Amino acid sequence: MERVRRMVSERPVVIFSKSTCCMSHTVMRLLSGFGVNPAVHEVDQIARGREIEQALSMLGFSPTVPAVFIGGQLVGGTNEIMTLHLNRSLIPMLTAAGALWV
Repeated sequence: MERVRRMVSERPVVIFSKSTCCMSHTVMRLLSGFGVNPAVHEVDQIARGREIEQALSMLGFSPTVPAVFIGGQLVGGTNEIMTLHLNRSLIPMLTAAGALWV
């Protein structure tokens, strides 16, 4: 759990993903389209990725990827990110976290 906290504190936007997850790819493309440069951690490709996935599960997050953290806070997965985008809340949230300059 501490490792996840440390990882999400390093950048304004952090995404935990799997290299084969199309929903993770969709979220990354959306954020990149805004000019956000998220830290992406592919849990199926990194050392101790299984532990990270278990920690995300302990946070009550299921499915465990994509897991998007903005400003150090767990925002959610694809549904939550898309909902924020459609509600026009995502850009202000990214700006407040220092991931975007508008």
